[in-house]
Amino acid sequence: MGYDRIFIRDLLLRCIIGFNNDERRAKQDVLINITLFTDLRGPCKSDIIEDSVDYKVVKKHVINMVEKSSFNLLERLTEGIADVCLENRHVMKVTVLVDKPGALRFARSVAVEIDRERE
Repeated sequence: MGYDRIFIRDLLLRCIIGFNNDERRAKQDVLINITLFTDLRGPCKSDIIEDSVDYKVVKKHVINMVEKSSFNLLERLTEGIADVCLENRHVMKVTVLVDKPGALRFARSVAVEIDRERE
């Protein structure tokens, strides 16, 4: 069976990210895109939020984690976001893409994308 998808697109947050001294002084923008893989057949029939992924709650948990975080690597931040998403019992798999605008000269951004599944 394939999964259905819920997208959280272009969530712009600020956090300490990077290992250089100048990157650790002030929060930087990160742009987050999340794909939550789930089975939506139940909520499609019942029309009640308890049968689905409450993406507003997932978003709030992601915001809380990211804004309090202080990671050296974009990879670690990205996995931390995936872990938060998988705490929701309805999320079976997640894809997280995190962009760090301005991380490289002459490039709009650098991004890391990971896929994680519930074990």
